Amino acid sequence: MPRLYLNALSWYTNSMALHGPAAFENIYRSGVKIRPFLGALILSGVAAGFYKGIQDNYLAELVRIDAFERGIVEFFREMPGLLVVFFLAWMYRFTESRIFKIGAALTACGLAGLFFTAPGKVSVVILMVVYSAGEHIIMPVRSSISLDLAHKDKGGASLGLTSALGHGGNIAGFILVSAVFFGFSRFGISREHILPFKTVFAAAALLTAGAFLVCLAMRDSGLKVKRRRFYFAKKFFKFYMLEVFYGARKQIFLTFAPYVLILNYGAGAQVISLLLAISALCGFIASPFIGKLIDRAGYRFVMVTDTLILVAVCLFYGFSHRIFPQGIAFYAVCVNYVLDAVISVASMASSVYVRSIAASQEEMTATISTGISVNHVISILIALLGGLLWKSVGIEALFLCSAFLGLCNSLYAASIREGER
Repeated sequence: MPRLYLNALSWYTNSMALHGPAAFENIYRSGVKIRPFLGALILSGVAAGFYKGIQDNYLAELVRIDAFERGIVEFFREMPGLLVVFFLAWMYRFTESRIFKIGAALTACGLAGLFFTAPGKVSVVILMVVYSAGEHIIMPVRSSISLDLAHKDKGGASLGLTSALGHGGNIAGFILVSAVFFGFSRFGISREHILPFKTVFAAAALLTAGAFLVCLAMRDSGLKVKRRRFYFAKKFFKFYMLEVFYGARKQIFLTFAPYVLILNYGAGAQVISLLLAISALCGFIASPFIGKLIDRAGYRFVMVTDTLILVAVCLFYGFSHRIFPQGIAFYAVCVNYVLDAVISVASMASSVYVRSIAASQEEMTATISTGISVNHVISILIALLGGLLWKSVGIEALFLCSAFLGLCNSLYAASIREGER
């Protein structure tokens, strides 16, 4: 599957004017062993599609987590993101590729646990945290590996390609989730029965195990990047502030947007996973274009445009039920859910911004990992406050707050000067 997928993606990137018969050579440096890295991204992307396709329905329909409790769950699930710099500091003797392998192993353990464990609130949250720890360990090194393997002027294209791989894997996972639930429904098994959920968890665990085995073939360069628990430098202040705004607005959508569809509009796992598949497909198509746009138009232009669109998305998401009849409101919310997924791809622009002002690979990795922790400081607070805001005031206030944060993000991104050092 990874080989066929990579061949298809090579054709796809060729069609986007990445010239030559082997499109990857136009992005990545000669002599690097790129295919195991990309293959692991594919398999883990499919597994993430399985997991994310059922996560919110599993919590709402089987674990019986309400909107307020969903914020509490997200508080714990996002905690590894806050602690990622400590995890990386503890592994300071390891190379980037070895850390990537450790993260892949943790995600496999978390999904295997969800398959074997009954849907109790405490056990499910603990296993979600294990999966999240692996996912967050991979995040900074995935970006730094992708940028390090690329030609100097192809950083945006490399991030766009790896993002497209993740979205492509997600698409396959989401579609298969819809197929699983549709198949079980044909046999009279309701959408709230545990069997289809366990089937999906089993498939996701096997795929993450496969991703771990594939990434074992990644070539270890022996380069050990010194990592600091927190790395703050004056020149990266704007990046940290952008991560604060991005973390806040991202968390509102990540945590509560699916719950709006499930609790307010009655969407089942089959509908949610299909909607996620459409979102991932749009992201897959948009990622290489946005990556090239970053290289050509600049990261500031992409960051400002991204957040301006977000303001409109948030307003429609929070107020569609006030503007339209119920049936039309459901479709309006679905369209805006997809739009948010597409514009979220543009967050890669901040990594290119860091690379443009970082003095070394070490500084870039330390800054990205610190940025993720800064991002998650606000994320875990927003998760708790968001659930309380929904319960006490309503979803209108929740997404109005998200729109305001998006506007602040856009204004702040506009203050960045292209190529500043």
